[in-house]
Amino acid sequence: MTTPSSTPQNPLHERYASREMATLFTNEHRYGLWRRMWIELAESQRELGLPIREEQIAALRQAAPRLDLERVAEIERETRHDVVAHLRHFAEQAGEAGGVLHLGATSAFVTDNVDVMIVAQALGLVERRLVSTARALADFARRTRATPCLAYTHLQPAQLTTVGKRTCLWLQDVLLDLEEARRRRRQLRCRGAKGTTGTQASFLTLFDGDHDRVRRLDRRIAERLGFAGSFPVTGQTYPRKQDTRVLQLLAGVAETVHKMGTDIRLLQGLGELSEPFDDRQVGSSAMAYKRNPVRSERMCGLARRLLTDSLNGPLNAATQWLERSLDDSSNRRLVLTDSFLCADAVLSLAAHIAEGLSVRESGVAARVARELPFMATETLLMEAAKRGGDRQELHERIRGYSMEAHASVAAGGENALVERIVDDPDFRLTHEEVEPTMRPERFVGRAPEQVDEFLEAVVEPALEGADGAEVEGPRV
Repeated sequence: MTTPSSTPQNPLHERYASREMATLFTNEHRYGLWRRMWIELAESQRELGLPIREEQIAALRQAAPRLDLERVAEIERETRHDVVAHLRHFAEQAGEAGGVLHLGATSAFVTDNVDVMIVAQALGLVERRLVSTARALADFARRTRATPCLAYTHLQPAQLTTVGKRTCLWLQDVLLDLEEARRRRRQLRCRGAKGTTGTQASFLTLFDGDHDRVRRLDRRIAERLGFAGSFPVTGQTYPRKQDTRVLQLLAGVAETVHKMGTDIRLLQGLGELSEPFDDRQVGSSAMAYKRNPVRSERMCGLARRLLTDSLNGPLNAATQWLERSLDDSSNRRLVLTDSFLCADAVLSLAAHIAEGLSVRESGVAARVARELPFMATETLLMEAAKRGGDRQELHERIRGYSMEAHASVAAGGENALVERIVDDPDFRLTHEEVEPTMRPERFVGRAPEQVDEFLEAVVEPALEGADGAEVEGPRV
C-alpha cells in the first residue's frame, strides 16, 4: 500500500493493526459514544424524576447519528475545548432538546466513561486474538507432540524434548495472558456520574439534596454502559491506576509473543522450524535464496514498542495532581490507542505464524543424530558398569572419546562416539546391544504425555466455548 508523501503516516493504522481494532479508535466511533453518554445521562435523569420529556430523549436519539466532525472542528477553533465543541454541535442539531444535555456533568463524564468503554471493547478483541493464537499453537503442539528435537539451555544442546512440548511453553504463556485479559475486562470500572471533582455536588443539587437518587444515578449509568459498577470514589477522573493495569496486561502479551518470536527466529536459523513463507515472497533484495523470518521479526519489533509504551501507565498515575491535572490527557490519547493497535498487530501475527509453522524434519533429525550419542553415554556407562567394568575408569574414557567427538562434529565431521565406545573391549558392549538404546524417542522422557495432559487438562477448558478472531495474514 502506497501513501502519498504529503499524507502523514501512522504505520500502526496503515500497516500493522487490523481494521477491526483500528475502527474502535476512530473519531467517528469515539465521538459517537460521547453522544451515547449524553443520552444515557439524560434518560437516566428522566427516569429518576428530572423534568426531561420522552420527546426530548427521542430528539436526541434522532440527532445522534448526524455527527459532523467538520462543524465540530469549526466550533473548537473558537472555543479551544473539544468537549464543549461536541456538546454545542449536538445541542444545535437536537434543537430544544439540546437544553437537557450534560446536566450536572463535567467533561470527564464523557471522556473518561467512553475511554473505559473503548478499552473494554478493545480488550474483548485482544481476548479473541489470544484465543485464536492459543488454538493454532494447540493444533501444532498436538501434531508434533512426539517429534523428538534438541532442547537447548544457554543455546547449547542439552537433552532431547519434543517440538510439541516446546510449543506448549509458548502456549502456556498465551493462556496466562488470556486469563489476565478476562480478569482485567471483568474488573473494569467506569467513572460513573461523579461531577466536577468527584463529590457529586452538582447532581445533589439537581435532585434537591436526595442522596439516594444520586447514588442510583451513578449505579444506573454503570449498568447502562455494561459495567459491574463504577469506582466508589474518584477525583475528576477515574483512577489512572486502571490504565496501568490494562497496559501491564498488554505488556504481558508483548513478553509472550517476543519470546515465541525469538525462539522461532533462532530455530529457523538452526534449520529446525520455519514460519509461513508465501510462494512469491522475497526474502532479500540481494540474496534471492534467503527465507528470512520476517513475520517473527516484525512481531518482536512491535512487541518492544508495546513494552516501552506500557511504562506510561505508572508515570501518568504517579504524576496526577490532587483531584487531577491535564498532562495525562495528550499522553493517554497516544499510549492507549497505540498500545491496543500494537497488541492487536502482534497477536494477529502470532496466530498467523502459529497456523503456518512447519517442522524441517530432516534438519531436526540431523541435529538430533549428531548430539544423541553424547546424551546416550550415561546409559552406556551404567550398562557397562553392570557388566563388571570400573565405573571411574570407564567415565574417564567416555570423557576422552567425547572430546574427540566434539572436535569432529565442530569440524563438520561425523559423531563417532558410540563406535569408539563399542570398539573398546572394556565396555563389553556390542553394536546389536547398543542400537536399540539410540532411538531418539527413548530420550524425550514424558514430553509427549505432558503435551497430551496439558492440552486436555488446561488448554481445552480454557478455550471451551470461546470465540476467536479470524486469523488473517499481515496486511502488508
